[in-house]
Amino acid sequence: MLRTMITATNTLNQLQQQIDTISNNIANSNTAGYKTKEAQFSELLYQQFNNESINGDRAQRQSPAGIRYGVGAKVSQIQTNHSQGSIQQTNRDLDIAFTKEKQYFNILMPNGDNGTNLVYSRQGNFYVTPVNNDEVMLVNGDGYAVADSDGNPIVFPNGFEGFTVTGEGVLGVNYPNGVTQPFELGITELQKPQAMEHISDTYIGIPQNFAQLGNDILIDLQGPARSEISIQNGSLEQSNVDISKEMTDLITAQRSYQFQSRAITLADQMLGLINGIR
Repeated sequence: MLRTMITATNTLNQLQQQIDTISNNIANSNTAGYKTKEAQFSELLYQQFNNESINGDRAQRQSPAGIRYGVGAKVSQIQTNHSQGSIQQTNRDLDIAFTKEKQYFNILMPNGDNGTNLVYSRQGNFYVTPVNNDEVMLVNGDGYAVADSDGNPIVFPNGFEGFTVTGEGVLGVNYPNGVTQPFELGITELQKPQAMEHISDTYIGIPQNFAQLGNDILIDLQGPARSEISIQNGSLEQSNVDISKEMTDLITAQRSYQFQSRAITLADQMLGLINGIR
C-alpha cells in the first residue's frame, strides 16, 4: 500500500504540470504569435522482484520469472509546437505577420539591471510610445522595444502620419512633408527553434550552452539574406492552439488525476483495515 501511495503521489505532481501547461495554452489561444506547448511523459525507474528458483521436477515457467514494479511517471520535457498559425487581416499599419515558419522579430527585453536582453518573438502587434518630448519608440504589445537590424531600439521623431512595411522587413515612417524614414526590422531565422530557451509566453532566447550547440541554430537576416524574409503587413499571426485538442487533453489529464487520487484513498483505507486487525 505504501508503494501504491508513493507511485500515485509522484504521478499527481507531474499531472499537475501537464494541467498547468494545458491551461496556459487555453489562456493564450488568442495571443498573437503564441506557440502551443505539450507535456511529454516518461516512466520512472522500475524495481525487479524475482520469483523463487524452480528446482526438482516442477514444470518450467512459460511466463517471465519475476515482476517489475514502477514508481510512477514524470514530465520529461515541455515541447513547443512551432508550426505556422493562421493569418488574420487587421488592416492596421503596425500589425505584421510572418508567412514563413522559424522567422522571429528581435525584441529588447529589460533584464532588471538597467539593461536589455535580446529575445525573439513572432508577436507582431507593434505600437509607438514617447521617449521624450520630440521622439517616439517602436514597441510591441508588452511594451518591449523592437530592435532594428543592428540590435538598437527603433526611435524616430514624432509627428508622423503613417507607416509602410516592405516584404523585406523595412519599416517606413511617413511624415506630412513627404519624407519617409526607413528602418530595417531586426529579424532572425531560427534553424533549430527547439534548441532555444523558453522565456515566457511568446518569447524565446539563446540558451546558456549556445557555444556548444554551434552557430548554425540561428541566422541573422541581414544584407542579401533579407530576401528570405516573408511578412504580411496589416495582418497578425494567430496562435496555433487547437482548442478542441486542448480540451480533450485537459479532460484526460483530469481523469488521470482523479484515478491517482482514488488510488491514494484506497491505499489509505487498506492500511486502516490492516492497522485495525487485532
